[in-house]
Amino acid sequence: MESDGAAVGPRVVTMFSLPSIVQNLDEQIMNDPSFGPEHFAQLVTLQRELGLLHGDRPTCPFLRPQLLGRKQYESIRTAAETLARVFEKLVARALENETLIDELGLTEAERNLARVDPGYSRVCVSSRLDAYVTDSGFQFLEYNAESPAGVGDQMQLEKILLALSHTKQFLREHEHWLPQPHRQLLRALLGAYRETGGQEHRPQIAIVDWENVATRSEFRVLQQFFELEGHPTIIVDPHDLQYDGKRLTAGDFRIDILYKRVVIHEFLALFGEDHPMVRAYREGRVCMANSFRAKMVHKKASFAILSDPKYQSMFSPEELEIVGRHIPWTRSVRRGRTTFSGVECDLIELLRRERERFVLKPNDDYGGHGVFIGWEMDAADWEGAIKISLERPHVAQERVPIKKLSIPMFTDRLTLEEMFIDFNPFLFDNQVEGALVRLSPSSLLNVTSGGGQTALVVLENM
Repeated sequence: MESDGAAVGPRVVTMFSLPSIVQNLDEQIMNDPSFGPEHFAQLVTLQRELGLLHGDRPTCPFLRPQLLGRKQYESIRTAAETLARVFEKLVARALENETLIDELGLTEAERNLARVDPGYSRVCVSSRLDAYVTDSGFQFLEYNAESPAGVGDQMQLEKILLALSHTKQFLREHEHWLPQPHRQLLRALLGAYRETGGQEHRPQIAIVDWENVATRSEFRVLQQFFELEGHPTIIVDPHDLQYDGKRLTAGDFRIDILYKRVVIHEFLALFGEDHPMVRAYREGRVCMANSFRAKMVHKKASFAILSDPKYQSMFSPEELEIVGRHIPWTRSVRRGRTTFSGVECDLIELLRRERERFVLKPNDDYGGHGVFIGWEMDAADWEGAIKISLERPHVAQERVPIKKLSIPMFTDRLTLEEMFIDFNPFLFDNQVEGALVRLSPSSLLNVTSGGGQTALVVLENM
């Protein structure tokens, strides 16, 4: 695994378990009399200065990073990289098989653009698998193959959390590794550009999304980093792009690499297929990452294909073993028969009978929008959710246990809170580098719905 991250700290062999080490660190933080409202206000101000915001809301009310042992990190990395290869196979097969395109649920415009060769060999230059990690293992629930957020947050979170006295002392005592997903993102973007035949020595980058998106502060962080590395960068709304048949531009700014953060279905709903960005992409005049092709595996129905026995012939035994262990049972919601736990049954009757075992998700949405959690609903509301899922493309997914952990956090005071946690590894050219770590008091874990995030530190020798 290539990485610019560094292992730092003394090489020590611990006699204690990771949970006990974390608990001891939490106790030190909770017993520190220096933490108070003034200190917490400074942390909020620093987050605003660093762009750790969702809209205007600071996203890290926590007082330490998430600590993960190297063995578990490597296990997650291996599984995630295997699944990335599985998704590559799925796309290659679907491009030749109209039945699979139908199963994925692409619109006509999405189908048309998925067939356009992006000029580089990978489906995803940058992606993210979202997982729940428990003491007994982990499972991936979704694949953000289109425009994953949070890549720039690790380096900013480190500036806050690793400067706190207890964390600083802890890291001096334990050999550890810090991921650098922002560096791997730039490396992957440049690699895709060169693969498309790009010749500029210092290619210019446009980060493209709507002007008013809540993640805009992250774009500014990445813009600053790209420019420090020698690549002029602009943040631009799709409305402000122009194409003259030779160059895609934003005003006088030449765009060599288009880092697409705008969501495809929202973009196509407004502009269709005749937008300057689409025309430049079709004609090979700009390197766009991720490409329109990524929408195929961004659809949650891709998980339904992976977990359905009738598609097993597409994958190797090793890949099927990873899918079986780390992808929960998932099906597109429609009337008819399916299999569950090896038994044939009627899908809709199964959902009605086993409400507390399932969640219903829109096939193509984000931020927790339109998700129905069966174990948090009564039978009547669940019946309404099933009706909606039959009318608009949804998938049903079997419930995955969510781990809770205690973590010190602050508002105007210091508290130790039980939070749900997920762990979402970033992939660049299908190789894992770090993760987005989200925590929330709600089982709907995402920053859009009010959750928070913290940095990741991988502890060696554990």
